[in-house]
Amino acid sequence: MKKIFVTGPDGLLGSNLVRLLLEKGYEVKAMIQPGREPKTLEGLELEKVACDLLDAEKVMEASAGADAIIHVAAITSVWPSRGEIYHKVNVEGTRNVARAALAHKVQRFIYVGSASSYGFGTIDKAGTEESPYQSAKYGLDYIDTKRQAQLEVMEMVEKEGLPGIVVNPTFMIGPYDSKPSSGAMIVAAAKGSIPSYTSGGKNWVAVKDVAAGIANALTMGKIGEAYILGGENLSYKDALARICKTVGKPAPGFQAPSFLVKFAGRMGSLFGSLTGKAPKLSYPMAWIACDGHYFSPEKAIKDLNLPQTPLETAVNDAYNWFKENAYLD
Repeated sequence: MKKIFVTGPDGLLGSNLVRLLLEKGYEVKAMIQPGREPKTLEGLELEKVACDLLDAEKVMEASAGADAIIHVAAITSVWPSRGEIYHKVNVEGTRNVARAALAHKVQRFIYVGSASSYGFGTIDKAGTEESPYQSAKYGLDYIDTKRQAQLEVMEMVEKEGLPGIVVNPTFMIGPYDSKPSSGAMIVAAAKGSIPSYTSGGKNWVAVKDVAAGIANALTMGKIGEAYILGGENLSYKDALARICKTVGKPAPGFQAPSFLVKFAGRMGSLFGSLTGKAPKLSYPMAWIACDGHYFSPEKAIKDLNLPQTPLETAVNDAYNWFKENAYLD
């Protein structure tokens, strides 16, 4: 296996993944949305091809010659909560890439899903790949369509012989987060602008560990299986204490009452609906922030040699990248 075709190479995960693949000696062909010139890919010795995920013919053409395909690209926005574009990109786009993988008879097709496609548990009894889906209650098309795409991939594995493996990252922290996405929390902590924390929590993972798990899945793991790529389960209180200590700022000492968080979310959603502008906090995100989204990465640790980097290391990597790229000015 030599040539790897990667969709979504310029996001937080993709930017770390392609670097690791290059380090491992793979040839990488990166599919980029037409019109984009991602700074996170500058200077890398990879082949770039402009291609729209929804153009099945061009996806087929662009991925020709690949030994394996890693499908990272997706719409991960949480505003608006609902929209046809989520299904088009996350489901139809995945279908196009999977069809190309079948046509080219690749050795492996790796679909990057989301841990939210499974039921979350508690810190003491975390959710696994066998836990029933719970997140439909939030009403977010992003989460629902990622799960639907995963189900379709698994069906193609079973019925059509797609050599597919699903990987499900949890909440990733690390460098090259140009949006920023998860890194917005690191930036806010570094600026001392996090006044409080909520009652919930989640599974936190270094993005470099996720990249390693995906790269390992090219030759490890079992076709037809899914793997949660996660790290440590921490409440927001505990995670923020460690994040703030790492960036040299005091941690918030006040837990915002859940009813106030959800009220603020409702007001944010109302504001967004009236103005058409994305609110800082929507109701679904407020609800999620008050819940504990805890998952177990044990299966991936065993089968994919998933590393377990400390949260502080991942935060420091992200912090240094943000500092070097003037996000903290």
